[in-house]
Amino acid sequence: MESIIQYLVVSIALFSIGVYGLITKRTAIRMLFSVEIISNSAVLNLIAFSRYLPDVSATGQVIAIFFIALLAAEAAVGLSIILVSHRIRKDIDVLEMREMSE
Repeated sequence: MESIIQYLVVSIALFSIGVYGLITKRTAIRMLFSVEIISNSAVLNLIAFSRYLPDVSATGQVIAIFFIALLAAEAAVGLSIILVSHRIRKDIDVLEMREMSE
């Protein structure tokens, strides 16, 4: 049987990969993927703590399912904004978008 430490190590690895992606990548799609990876690490923590806490109710799983639905909506809105930006400017580089707005 696995322990909660194993889940936390995977969650820390996912969070680190997401933060690295946010720091190093310049395109909007890769940054959106990095935010999704960070959010998935939070969902993994919710499920892991819900499984190992002595409380019988499944509140952690319910909150995780709600959070996953919220992340799906966020990804849809983020991708639509990126597509509109690509159609207008023909580029999805975040630094160039910031320079054009100034």
